[in-house]
Amino acid sequence: AVQLSKFDYRLANKLETDLQKLRCRVNYHALKFTDPINKMGQELVNRMRKMGKHYIALHLRFEPDMLAFSGCYYGGGEKERIELGKIRKRWKTLHSNNPDKERRQGRCPLTPEEVGLMLRALGYNKDVHLYVASGEVYGGDETLAPLRALFPNIHSKDTIATKEELEPFSAFSSRMAALDFIVCDESDVFVTNNNGNMAKILAGRRRYFGHKPTIRPNAKKLYRLFLNRENTTWEDFSSRIRSRQRGFMGEPKEVRPGRGEFHENPATCICEDAEAKSKLQTLPRKFGKTDDSDVVVDQDIEHEHELSDQDEDDDLIDPQFQHLADDTSVEDDPLISDLPEIEELLSD
Repeated sequence: AVQLSKFDYRLANKLETDLQKLRCRVNYHALKFTDPINKMGQELVNRMRKMGKHYIALHLRFEPDMLAFSGCYYGGGEKERIELGKIRKRWKTLHSNNPDKERRQGRCPLTPEEVGLMLRALGYNKDVHLYVASGEVYGGDETLAPLRALFPNIHSKDTIATKEELEPFSAFSSRMAALDFIVCDESDVFVTNNNGNMAKILAGRRRYFGHKPTIRPNAKKLYRLFLNRENTTWEDFSSRIRSRQRGFMGEPKEVRPGRGEFHENPATCICEDAEAKSKLQTLPRKFGKTDDSDVVVDQDIEHEHELSDQDEDDDLIDPQFQHLADDTSVEDDPLISDLPEIEELLSD
């Protein structure tokens, strides 16, 4: 038996072509779950589809250990500080955080209510079915109540499957996470509340297998909006949310080649559409060198505007996924650490 320790993140994004092709195939084609996990996972997906043609999957990451590790404050008073403080002592290497500073820097997961407000501001109506991939949510039903008020159709593997069905998996956290992984991977829109390893590999798979959108909250830019939301109109609040989320909506060219981790940004794995590329090259150039690899065309300039901090009120939902809103009326990676034990905590 040979155990391979983590090493992929140490490889550069640019390798020799043959090596990169092999790496792409291993990373995006070699992952196979056992038959029982695949069968149960697909059954969960089918049940979500029966409830509505489309659904959103949310990787909430609001478990007690996650919140304790973040060092952030979520409004639970002294009780919260004591409870999360006890859990936080598990990691002796963690320094004492300034909760307000951590939140300003975008290193705190959004609360369930904030996630719900963001999705509503992006145009998703309350009738959309939401699958929540999560372990034990800190605060339980009380914490989820604000999200449920915004999206009444909330589901999880525990609500759409019986205890008997989940029994072969429930004693193993990795198997339960695998079920969530499958449902998230098959969703029309995937929303991650923490850019950990599971979120990154899902974002990468969704880019690689057809550019299904993955929404990442731009927590650093959203901080002040949530802080002052009571002092503004819903129209202004939602407009600013859409503006701040530019570049965090999982669009095809959102992350440039060579930027971000390989798992999350598989740009070098995705085959180019020769016909589409030839059409792109015929478009007028604003500026650029004669070398095609350095040319910036109109689309790239437009994309640069999308990543700015301007507050235009544009519709940021990709047209092919507009049905999620219409059917119902409607580079900051936080919590990254080099500590091995913390990597294990964040791995799922």
